[in-house]
Amino acid sequence: MGLWLSAPGPKLGPVAGDALVRLFGVRKSFGGVAALDGVDLEVRRGEFFSLLGPSGCGKTTLLRLLAGFETPDAGRIEIAGRDMAGVPPYDRPVNTVFQNYALFPHMTVEGNIAFGLRMKGLPQAEVRQKVAWALELVDLLGLEGRYPRELSGGQRQRVALARALVLEPLVLLLDEPLSALDARLRQELRVELMQLQRRLGTTFIFVTHDQEEALVMSDRLAVMRAGRIEQLGLPDEVYERPKNRFVAEFLGRSNFLPARPHSLGAETPVGILRLREPLSQEALLAIRPEKIRLYPAGNGPSARENLVRAKVEEIVYTGAENQYYLRSGEVRLLAYTLNQDLQEPGAEEFAYGEEVLCYLPPENLVVVHG
Repeated sequence: MGLWLSAPGPKLGPVAGDALVRLFGVRKSFGGVAALDGVDLEVRRGEFFSLLGPSGCGKTTLLRLLAGFETPDAGRIEIAGRDMAGVPPYDRPVNTVFQNYALFPHMTVEGNIAFGLRMKGLPQAEVRQKVAWALELVDLLGLEGRYPRELSGGQRQRVALARALVLEPLVLLLDEPLSALDARLRQELRVELMQLQRRLGTTFIFVTHDQEEALVMSDRLAVMRAGRIEQLGLPDEVYERPKNRFVAEFLGRSNFLPARPHSLGAETPVGILRLREPLSQEALLAIRPEKIRLYPAGNGPSARENLVRAKVEEIVYTGAENQYYLRSGEVRLLAYTLNQDLQEPGAEEFAYGEEVLCYLPPENLVVVHG
């Protein structure tokens, strides 16, 4: 794989820099149904930004508006400070990698990559130079004479990337470019995309419905539903501190507990739980399965707070972890443990029907809206 063997660098963290893409109150409807409902958004120069959400949430519509393939019903789109109203796709400083790659089957790899350059009327010597740069960039040197049908799925994806990047866009739009690949190849290529984006410094706007892709690849991400942005932020803050139940459920798995105020924190169906801050009103608590710590019923931790007694109802083995489906009274809980060990030295794996103690750390109990 040549260029792709080095480990990915550190994430940008809180992204610095000016906003390259701005959306102000953007609306778009199809047949009376709102695909985008007043979206405000800023994407910063040089960041890897992901739009995440289920089918029909508006993420692809947003991408098509940026590309100029659709026109907003209301609102304004700016790229590099320029209002995009009336600007055709070919005159925008963006390029798009489509879900199906849209390669020309009758053209070689070299011909596909060179197509946009030739349409711009560049001299042949400059076209050859830029194509050679793009081939090396995506590790396809030596394959320039092949046709798309002679390439693997991963190689076709790289050709599509090279064809888009050779035109040196300010913004690269990627519409679920990994969705047609098998799971193993997707994992490999998402690392390649991250490395490529960091080497070039090009702003990437990536559309996906895969929460793991968004968490792994993004500097920031926006979770969308029904044409609106539900939450926007760094991947870890959106995952660890979801604002509402939809985000908590879409971005991974969560346990939910209705809660009422109590002097220690919250009163819930599994008992009194201490929180980071006591509740002031009725609310819903969420905790991720991997945050719950499991102990044998007779060998719990020294701390007595936030311990819930439960029974193992089902065990799912995934290879890397065990997933325990638990019941505590009328409440069902889901907890994950890594297979290398449990959370405490000497602890054993749990069996069907076994009673366990679940520790729900206060710092991992998050108040969410319905």
